[in-house]
Amino acid sequence: MKKIFIAPLLLITFISGSNGENILKDDFTNENEWTYIADNVMGGISDGGVEFNLVDSDVYALLSGNVSTENNGGFIQIRRVLKNIDLSKTKSIRVYARGNNEKYYIFLRTTGTILPWQYYSHEFTVNEEYNEFIMPIKDFKKSGTLLAKQINPKKITSVAIVAYGRDHIAEIYVKELEFIE
Repeated sequence: MKKIFIAPLLLITFISGSNGENILKDDFTNENEWTYIADNVMGGISDGGVEFNLVDSDVYALLSGNVSTENNGGFIQIRRVLKNIDLSKTKSIRVYARGNNEKYYIFLRTTGTILPWQYYSHEFTVNEEYNEFIMPIKDFKKSGTLLAKQINPKKITSVAIVAYGRDHIAEIYVKELEFIE
């Protein structure tokens, strides 16, 4: 699937209003912050891509493709590295998304997720309408026994939107991803 790029409208929005609610809000207007990754980096055969589209002054990221568990695979994702961003007050992640009635995940990596297959995850299921999903950091599940039980928000190094773990067609539209207090 080919990438479609739009000119960046705005960079990432940082909000520090009196209520301090929003720490980082990404509305996909800067597609260069996001990288598409598939399981073929480790021998899998899943394929897909990401498109960044502008519709009625809203930008959304469309992650789509075919997720296959053949050959020890099973994921496609878009990931954003979170360098030099203070997420220490983060309590939850809010996602505004719609899609094809499938289950998707938010993956977080931290300074403690050293191996490529380590992450913390939270699942959510989309439908045809845009919905808000709020995922408390304390509810993210670790991928293995060698990781800390809970995430320390100030140690988060990346966030990903992931189609994972089973054979299926992925199609998820995401308008916003936000770290909130």
